[in-house]
Amino acid sequence: MKSPKDCTSRDEVRTEIDRIDFALVDLLAERWSYVDRMWELKRAEAAEANVPWRNREVIDRVRARAAEKGMPAEMAEALWRQIIGWGIQYQDERLRD
Repeated sequence: MKSPKDCTSRDEVRTEIDRIDFALVDLLAERWSYVDRMWELKRAEAAEANVPWRNREVIDRVRARAAEKGMPAEMAEALWRQIIGWGIQYQDERLRD
């Protein structure tokens, strides 16, 4: 692992980006396993797939973390809105089955 400042070529930067992408997929897959479990719990409780207050809570937390890390909060929010949207759609489909 090299810091961005330690990368002296575009290939080194690409290697680090690829490493991070691989780790992100692993983390997103782990997150997804909890989304998958959530619909089962919601079904048992006859709960809705979409929980607006929780979505807002997650978005607020992600925006704050992004800002702390020097990442554009708007970009983080856009990414998480997609992730949350996919989760809601997935759970909603499962709950209707």
